[in-house]
Amino acid sequence: MTSRTIERFETSVKKREGGGFMVRRPVGDKISIVDPFLMLDHLGPTDYGPGEAVGAPDHPHRGFETVTYVIDGGVFHQDSCGNSGNLGPGWVQWMTAGSGVVHSEMPTEELLKNGGRMEGFQLWVNLPKVLKMSPPRYQDTPPEKLPLVQIPDEKGSVKVIAGEYLGVAAAIETKIPIMFLDITLNKGASIDVPIPDKYNAFVYVWRGEGMLGNEKQHAVHGQVAKLSETGDVFYLEASANHNMHVLVLAGQPINEPIVRNGPFVMNTQEEIIQAFSDYKSGKLGGTIEGADERYAKTKAAVEKSKSTGNWDKQ
Repeated sequence: MTSRTIERFETSVKKREGGGFMVRRPVGDKISIVDPFLMLDHLGPTDYGPGEAVGAPDHPHRGFETVTYVIDGGVFHQDSCGNSGNLGPGWVQWMTAGSGVVHSEMPTEELLKNGGRMEGFQLWVNLPKVLKMSPPRYQDTPPEKLPLVQIPDEKGSVKVIAGEYLGVAAAIETKIPIMFLDITLNKGASIDVPIPDKYNAFVYVWRGEGMLGNEKQHAVHGQVAKLSETGDVFYLEASANHNMHVLVLAGQPINEPIVRNGPFVMNTQEEIIQAFSDYKSGKLGGTIEGADERYAKTKAAVEKSKSTGNWDKQ
């Protein structure tokens, strides 16, 4: 086995996105892209008071996939294909926007009414040219369907969201070869994580602290390591005093031109112009009933949070 090294190490910073939610962006900011991964947002953790939870009202996508992974709280999803439903703690939605879709991601009614903690992730995965205009697809997956592999000697566990880990395959199907693991290491535990050779990869510490790679790079929550291109394992070690929770993502690079503008990711500027034109003409599914109400709820939540002083504490 050949160990991967750390090519780049960064600390993500909190900032506001969308309707006003706080995120860290380990990929898509200082580290601009890890082909095929366009962006990873770590939402929260944010403690909302009653009436303060915000979301992302109706918006379009084309040319890539969005992956929503909920840790705490809940998201109510609606889209122009007629799909809707709540994503609770532990749920994953793998949405292939493909040729185009309009959707909204709002807090659940319970979270908005009563307040509570919201934490989760949104990952953007690029698609190759031959798949960019494929039909939209949704895979809403509850936590009990996500394989959880126990690491021997009570070292921790590995949740297999995409790809596989030591022969255990994910329930979610992906359009391109991807590995997406959520690893929990107990205090002082260490493992070598298998990563397919030639896959681009990064590791994000989202809770706790520990050491990354054979370099023993100390890392705490919010820090990310982009890995070297070659090698088939990567070393992880939790600190003696804290568990460590990390996302390990790896994928086969697409190696195609990328042109991005807001919610669209294509190969050429002409395709971006066409995407905006198709959106304006309703070819991405048009509006979803209740759009004005969702925008109003988001605005009201921001105003409520500012009035209570919680806005500046998030």
